[in-house]
Amino acid sequence: MDGIPQLARPSKEQGQSFVLHSDSFPDCRERLSATVDVLVVIVNWNAGDKLVDCLRSIPESVDDLTVRVVVFDNASTDGSCEIAKRDFPNVEVICSRDNLGFARANNSVIQRHGKCARFVLLLNPDTVLVAETFQRMLEFMESNADAGIVGCKIVTPNGSLDWACKRTFLTPSLLFYKALRLDKLFPNSPRFGRYQLTYVDENQVHEVDSVVGAFMMIRLECLNVVGLLDETYFMYGEDIDYCYRAKEAGWKIFYVPTVTILHHKGESTRKNSYGMIALWYDSTWTLYRKRVAPRYPAAVNALVWAGLHTMRAVSLVTNAFRREKRVPSRR
Repeated sequence: MDGIPQLARPSKEQGQSFVLHSDSFPDCRERLSATVDVLVVIVNWNAGDKLVDCLRSIPESVDDLTVRVVVFDNASTDGSCEIAKRDFPNVEVICSRDNLGFARANNSVIQRHGKCARFVLLLNPDTVLVAETFQRMLEFMESNADAGIVGCKIVTPNGSLDWACKRTFLTPSLLFYKALRLDKLFPNSPRFGRYQLTYVDENQVHEVDSVVGAFMMIRLECLNVVGLLDETYFMYGEDIDYCYRAKEAGWKIFYVPTVTILHHKGESTRKNSYGMIALWYDSTWTLYRKRVAPRYPAAVNALVWAGLHTMRAVSLVTNAFRREKRVPSRR
């Protein structure tokens, strides 16, 4: 498949970093007794007990479906990789010596096991699933053949909606509204609330431009056409970028609130809040430059660049004065 990002072979400096290539493995029928319904890919980095809670919730949500769970650990230092290996013998756990980032780690697992599943679910380690999660999502996918990607309703521990679970694509005007917090002041406005669709009933199924990588189910046929995640993004932005590519390929993306899961946002990233803030703004600019900028004049793009860098500086400074440090989300 042309244009699909491939994993580079390890350099001498990388030593024994975990790197996989699709041509390194035989066809899935030679490795597995049968194709599974869902391949669950969890990329972990110091999620600690939250990873344990996530893994414990999966069996209760499987029902009669066949599910393969793979945890790719990005060089965690909190012992979560070893705990997962010890306490969850039915889960494949891959411990990398280096932090490969979200996109590359997911790609490693998808290249190895992706063609052995009807659907691939990208799942955050700080989420908790509920009963019938897989059954309900697959029922929707099977009754909507044009759905290439679906996401569910996601709530935070205080019960509020994680608005990143349903979004439209960014535009200069939406970034402007967000910078001025007009989306927060007028959430019921179709104009100002368009990015996170705050004016749309959160309990109704609807087509969206993008869902969030914390829970992102991809149909195998869509994966075959669109390819892997773009490894230009170390973290943040790769989920939206993938949705861009899926829609360009003719697939539809749906928000399906018949399933509601819990998301403890920022459990890992809070450990490096300043780095995560800088990374979020870098990724947002990369996404804008690749997917949005070609449609706008250079003067508009320059204003967006200046605005993002100003917001980045403000975020870093204000975070320094907060007692409880904040981190960006996949918003």
